[in-house]
Amino acid sequence: MTIKAMSTAENFAQQLKQQADIVRIVGDYVPLKTAGGQNFKGLCPFHKEKTPSFSVHAVRQFYHCFGCNASGDVFSFVQKIENLSFPEAVRRVAEKMGVAVPKQGYSSAAEAEDAKQRAILLDLHEKACAFFEEVLRRPEGAKAREYLTGRGLNEETWRRFRIGYAPDSGFLLRDRLRGAADEEMLKTSGLMSWKRDTDETERIVGQPSEERKNPAPATPLYSRFRNRVMFPICNENGKVIAFTGRSLDSSEKSGPKYLNSPETPIYSKGRVLFNLDKAKEGIRQLGYAILVEGNVDSISVSEAGFKNVIATSGTAFSEPQVRLLSRYTKQAVVNFDPDTAGAAATERSLSMLVEEDFRIKVLTLEPGLDPDLFVRRKGAAAYGKALLEAPDYFSYLISRAAAMFPVKTPDGKAKAVSYLLPHIRRVPQAIVRDELANNVAQRLGIDSALLRQELRHAATDRSAQFNPGTQAEVSDAEKIIVRLVAPGASGELDELRAQVSEVLLNESLTDGLAAASIIDSLLSPLEGVVASESDQRLLASILMQETEELSLELVESAIEALRRRKLEGRKRALNANIAEAERKNDAAALASLLAEKVAIERALRA
Repeated sequence: MTIKAMSTAENFAQQLKQQADIVRIVGDYVPLKTAGGQNFKGLCPFHKEKTPSFSVHAVRQFYHCFGCNASGDVFSFVQKIENLSFPEAVRRVAEKMGVAVPKQGYSSAAEAEDAKQRAILLDLHEKACAFFEEVLRRPEGAKAREYLTGRGLNEETWRRFRIGYAPDSGFLLRDRLRGAADEEMLKTSGLMSWKRDTDETERIVGQPSEERKNPAPATPLYSRFRNRVMFPICNENGKVIAFTGRSLDSSEKSGPKYLNSPETPIYSKGRVLFNLDKAKEGIRQLGYAILVEGNVDSISVSEAGFKNVIATSGTAFSEPQVRLLSRYTKQAVVNFDPDTAGAAATERSLSMLVEEDFRIKVLTLEPGLDPDLFVRRKGAAAYGKALLEAPDYFSYLISRAAAMFPVKTPDGKAKAVSYLLPHIRRVPQAIVRDELANNVAQRLGIDSALLRQELRHAATDRSAQFNPGTQAEVSDAEKIIVRLVAPGASGELDELRAQVSEVLLNESLTDGLAAASIIDSLLSPLEGVVASESDQRLLASILMQETEELSLELVESAIEALRRRKLEGRKRALNANIAEAERKNDAAALASLLAEKVAIERALRA
């Protein structure tokens, strides 16, 4: 697809928006189903809901959620869901459409600087990744290759996941990257380390504050990762944004076994899921995700044929990660390590997944076997069988409670219930909570009535669900006019649109309408820009409820309804003026007002 050259970035964005298929692009993040006509529906990605209230209009090219009132066009959707600036959202949409992006303008110097910084950081990480891949294949990478082979990862896997090796030298990577960025940017990237001279630092700290303006010069930069097998971490679009380095040196001075990149402007560990860029299609096709802890676990399970596996990269599962995953599925099999820490991590993950209304199963492997070891020792078929037999999340928790507490004693039962109640309370649906209470009572030998009483008490303390603000009352006639003058209406109605615009302006038919500011904005010479957020939400709500095709007869009936409304409003005003004239005994004014009222009543009857 090509787009002819534009004079400005704004023009490019406008034309790109006209050509973008918002249903396809939103569908990359939200499973959509047709809802009749040109509407598509799905669960809103911006707030918790069980019933779809999020709509996308294929012709009008925008989205609207009737639950939280989020609305906008394809750019605002990508901006919001990926937390991007507008220029970045334009670029992302262009990438999805296969369109070359011209040199972009920015709304401020700060925005331009931020975009420049992100571009440099991405370039540095790409160059670093290529460097690590190159070194892995050199003689000095022999030990790393031996380690990877011992983990069952062959050369084809190295290439697929871009695995590399950081040499023991701290300066080779620095020298490779030095021409790509200045020292400050190299520091910002998280790829480098440095330290100050201790004596000089102490001398400066001890001086008065005005003498600290020129701190001691830093010692030379050196690579943060040394003598480590390198696993690149990519964002969901496949761009390298960070690394996990596995040490090949067991001595204490070598640092932690696994070393991750620090937080940077392009990487936040709580917002990234390892392997999501490769697994997202598998997740969509299979309808669920396999969630493991480590990078190698994810790679091994993926290479065994399970292409829907992702990892938290050894960090605690976070709410942003849950929301990220929910763009692709609402079903997951959690397969964390079976040790104590793994079990605790599983419970924390379950809590967040439950609150986001995920359907969850928990796969617990044999003691001493993480997913990587299990696949290598027992094979893909055994792992697949374990997946199929994995219990649902609450059966797992009940079994865990029974194992932790002596449930044959009253005290043990009380402790088991105390352990399980917080998990039950997090379930959004009351019917499901009640069924879970039955299961718990039956499995632990507890009076179900007592357990339900505890749940009812807890339910009164639950936070109130999101309650969207009331929407302005808009008449059917207004909705028809809005649909006619809004962008995206059929080109066959251009002549009618022009005539109606003239009538609305000449007869001041929009005065006092609930949608007056929307209609006036759409009729303004500023290319139909609706500035107010509340007006944008109202506009989206109107257009999403299109049920009848626009026609000459429908528009004419709307114009007549607006004229009648205006006449009735004038009649009400006349009645008040007539009463005032009678009170003042103003015969001339009274005669004029009565004559106008008669004319209006005649017009209303006609």
